[in-house]
Amino acid sequence: MKFRQTPERPAAEAANEARAVTASPAEHLGDLISPISGGRVPRHVAVIMDGNGRWATQRGLPRAAGHRAGTENIRRVIERFADHGVQYLTLYAFSTENWNRPQHEVRMLIRLLRFFLRREVDNLHKNGIQLHLLGHVETLPEWLQRQIQDAIALTSGNDRMVLNICFSYGGRDDILLAVQKLVREEVPATEITEEAISNALYTGGMPDPDLLIRTAGDQRISNFLLWQAAYAELYFTDTYWPDFGREDIDMALSDYARRKRKFGGLLPEDIEALRGS
Repeated sequence: MKFRQTPERPAAEAANEARAVTASPAEHLGDLISPISGGRVPRHVAVIMDGNGRWATQRGLPRAAGHRAGTENIRRVIERFADHGVQYLTLYAFSTENWNRPQHEVRMLIRLLRFFLRREVDNLHKNGIQLHLLGHVETLPEWLQRQIQDAIALTSGNDRMVLNICFSYGGRDDILLAVQKLVREEVPATEITEEAISNALYTGGMPDPDLLIRTAGDQRISNFLLWQAAYAELYFTDTYWPDFGREDIDMALSDYARRKRKFGGLLPEDIEALRGS
């Protein structure tokens, strides 16, 4: 189940279409220009927020303290990406596999979602952020589902940035549900295209992520946005999520701006080099 509406297009998106239509086929058409750095920034950033428990252990604190510190860091991260002009931010908060953790930790993570909503929704709304919850939200307590619905309704008209919180989400499950949806709708096999599957995913109607960041050192994507991240640039940092701040974001975006994205094609300079050889 996805608690989201068709996202409003961020205001900066239309302003970038003129530039996009003149780009070469091998360029990524969604990149924007940061008002802070003047460099290229991705239109959609996805983040695996990892390392809360290790952050706490290093400080001799219970794991719950790390998860709370990580939750409190989300506001700073949202604000910095929004300041750079990123239009979509997707955060991996709780996977379908996380239900296998000890029940006391699962209950604590659910309470932290409630804490985040109570603490942040008004601030999100004030700053023009549109909220979506992606995943099996129906597995959550009814009182929390109502709180989620209220938050989504409040922010539904905002267009500065779209914030996706993935909770009880898995990439394989996302693809499976999308295919099952098309089968239920009796879509002929010949009409089940990449576009049809993309539109049936939790992120249907949104651009694919351009940059996928994982904190805390591990270098894997852990069943996150498997379909959508097919051509995402991957960025791994040793910084634990509670410490992932403005400078870390700036470094990640600076690294992204230096990369050449070909999407299986060639850039104009590559074509010229071939002609000259």
